[in-house]
Amino acid sequence: MSNAKLIASGLLFPEGPIAMPDGSIILVEIKRGTLTRVTAAGKVEVIAELGGGPNGAAIGPDGACYVCNDGGFEFHEVDGALIPGDAPADYSGGRIERVDLKTGKHEVLYRECNGIPLNGPNDIVFDKHGGFWFTDLGKGRGRTQDRGGLYYAKIDGSMIKEVIFPIVSPNGVGLSPDEKTVYVADTIPGRLWAFDIVAPGEIAKQAGPLPGRYVGSGPQLCFFDSLAVDSQGNICVATIFNGGITTFSPDGSKITHTPTDDFLTTNICFGGKDLKTAYITLSSSGRLISMDWPVSGLPLNFLNK
Repeated sequence: MSNAKLIASGLLFPEGPIAMPDGSIILVEIKRGTLTRVTAAGKVEVIAELGGGPNGAAIGPDGACYVCNDGGFEFHEVDGALIPGDAPADYSGGRIERVDLKTGKHEVLYRECNGIPLNGPNDIVFDKHGGFWFTDLGKGRGRTQDRGGLYYAKIDGSMIKEVIFPIVSPNGVGLSPDEKTVYVADTIPGRLWAFDIVAPGEIAKQAGPLPGRYVGSGPQLCFFDSLAVDSQGNICVATIFNGGITTFSPDGSKITHTPTDDFLTTNICFGGKDLKTAYITLSSSGRLISMDWPVSGLPLNFLNK
């Protein structure tokens, strides 16, 4: 972390960073239940009190922020580190929410798909058509753990579909530069999967028993969290236990690791000049940092273009 810069501290399990054009970072604080703005000067401001467990976030074609709300976690503090666990006693159910960034007004867009409740929506990415892919990691409940899936939906509430089920614990989701591939980071196995897109919200049928095309795993024990794609198509996966960012070439032939000092490194986004600044959430310690990055990030639809 030699080139790391502290942007903000004291956050309550930050995730889902979005680098905004004005230099601020919008993110969620899962334990606090908020969508939060960190100004360029490092001031922390609450945009909306969402409750539950706001997780991934992305800017849609209408300029609103769309949030994957996992319904909340039971949090534990271990040696000063904040760690999420199973569904809490006040679990409020998974949902996709729309937030007006100017007013903080928010509404629930989806709570279920084909009559099946969303249990733990986690991460989200918009395609150029204005629809969004999102993951549902599910919830742990003592002796049981949900299996998760990959979904696609529209912002007007007219369509939500389950595209892949089951995936053990789908977390990060991102698109290749040509939007012909959607990537999913599978948390507990520590695996990165790729799925070939044939139309908006549709993927090619996968031959064999695997959920998708295997890209790679971490070089040592690790869980995978959220991800971002850079302008060269590399997939940058936030990594737990082996805390840092694990970067995969699209075919998985090259893997590099950029360490941080938090074993619960959960997310990365790109901003700044030429999108060569990486903003990274260090969740167990409640920090947002920035690092110079060797490759420009991929411009996000409806945000960086």
